[in-house]
Amino acid sequence: MTLSAPLLSPSAHVDSFCRDHLPPPGQWPVIDLGDLGYPERLNCATELLDGTIARFGPERPCVRAPGGPAWTYGELRDRADRIAGVLAEELGVVPGNRVLLRGFNGPDLVACWFAVLKAGAVAVTTMPVLRAGELATIGEMCRPAVALCDARLTDDLARAAVPGLTVVTYGGEGPDDLTARAAARGPGGFPDVATAADDVALMAFTSGTTGRPKATLHFHRDVLAIADTFSAEVLRPEPDDVFTGSPPIAFTYGLGGLVVFPLRAGASALLLEHPSPDLLADAVAEHGATVLFTAPTAYKAIVAGGRGHRLAGLRRAVSAGESMPAAVWHGVHEASGVRVIDGIGSTEMLHIFIAAADDDIRPGSTGRAVPGYTAAVLDDDGRPVPDGTEGHLAVRGPTGCRYLDGDRQEVYVRHGWNYTGDTYVRDADGYFTYRARTDDMIISAGYNIAGPEVEQALLSHPEVVECAVVGAPDPERGTIVKAFVVLNPERTREVPAEELQAHCKQVIAPYKCPRAVEFRTELPRTSTGKLQRFRLR
Repeated sequence: MTLSAPLLSPSAHVDSFCRDHLPPPGQWPVIDLGDLGYPERLNCATELLDGTIARFGPERPCVRAPGGPAWTYGELRDRADRIAGVLAEELGVVPGNRVLLRGFNGPDLVACWFAVLKAGAVAVTTMPVLRAGELATIGEMCRPAVALCDARLTDDLARAAVPGLTVVTYGGEGPDDLTARAAARGPGGFPDVATAADDVALMAFTSGTTGRPKATLHFHRDVLAIADTFSAEVLRPEPDDVFTGSPPIAFTYGLGGLVVFPLRAGASALLLEHPSPDLLADAVAEHGATVLFTAPTAYKAIVAGGRGHRLAGLRRAVSAGESMPAAVWHGVHEASGVRVIDGIGSTEMLHIFIAAADDDIRPGSTGRAVPGYTAAVLDDDGRPVPDGTEGHLAVRGPTGCRYLDGDRQEVYVRHGWNYTGDTYVRDADGYFTYRARTDDMIISAGYNIAGPEVEQALLSHPEVVECAVVGAPDPERGTIVKAFVVLNPERTREVPAEELQAHCKQVIAPYKCPRAVEFRTELPRTSTGKLQRFRLR
């Protein structure tokens, strides 16, 4: 089924915030569901837990953490049911309310995510590295009713002072902690809310080139669609697979790779709180992981650190977040025998839509359109360019961009296509090869970083007069954030680069902060005063 405009079914949401704030009908991309025949009433949490248990039974291993909890499917469902009961019956959460989640990758966070969806609410999962100002912006945009927060991560959330927000910790002590409240409810199932397939299930935030994040809205059917396209058709997981990886579950890349895909297949996931490349490689070897999700930078670091052989037990390895250079692909293959599946996805599309596996892999090329998706290289007027010609990468399929309030929707969605902001070239065999970003986004170590947001953090330092932030080539990370800074000429002391970097880390997440700082007396500008970032690049 192809939808050129939203034809929405009756919603189960009592709180209509998400439906009310979808983009205007004329700004939607074409949605092509193809053969994905989802029913009108669909709760993706029910499908991923109860549906999988119906096929495989409740005793299968599901989620675990090294040295921590190890839950079967039945135990995860029981925990999620109890938390859903606390949300609905004790905290007053109604279908359609937004629930903010803040925690490290782990079984508890997964249980909270499922509980939110079971209760018919909308999951807004945030990264643990976000600071108070960033959390305040997210709170202002999504207006959450409740936050479920790891007891170790409450400080910045408290400083964010989100109006009307009830914060409940988990993993802590005391009778008000979610862990104790859920345990006190005793066993017993929760009646999952019969949401519509096109009710919003989750809200994910992506950095924008203006520095202010954009919120993307994804339906219950979208969550299953990424499993039934990329995962089913390209990744092809098996029930005995053990998934692991580095992306936070707050990233849709991590949500798919570490939660949705394994549970849709009846497999299990090993969840790591602080997965540095070395720890990631060691975890793969020591815990028998067979499917790995991470970024090219991590693969390169694993090989450079002499741990490439520890990946030899992998059946599947996936790379996304930035383009994987052919040299990195070959380095992994030579060290481990593993053939990495490179892919491109986006928060707007929810997950990967171009990739290749097995004998279809061509190192240096991202791959071909995932079955269920159509990709094209277009010119500025939305017309296909000849093969071998650079242009704008555009894609459409069963998922698509829906920004909250249509915020800059017309930039991402044009002519019915989703424009990813990447310059690509396609060859005669339908393989797509990355060339560059077409906007001011910096992709470093798999993270999307908005240059203007970093500039705002630098400018909050009292001695910074002007600054510009660009992506600079780096042999280890592919690209790093580099800042060009003009200091106050009247300053009474020296201001080292380290001070500016430390200042940024107090304002924005550390991964966004400049790794290199170059001081200038002035920045290049046009005669009208417009900053010429291309000259700095």
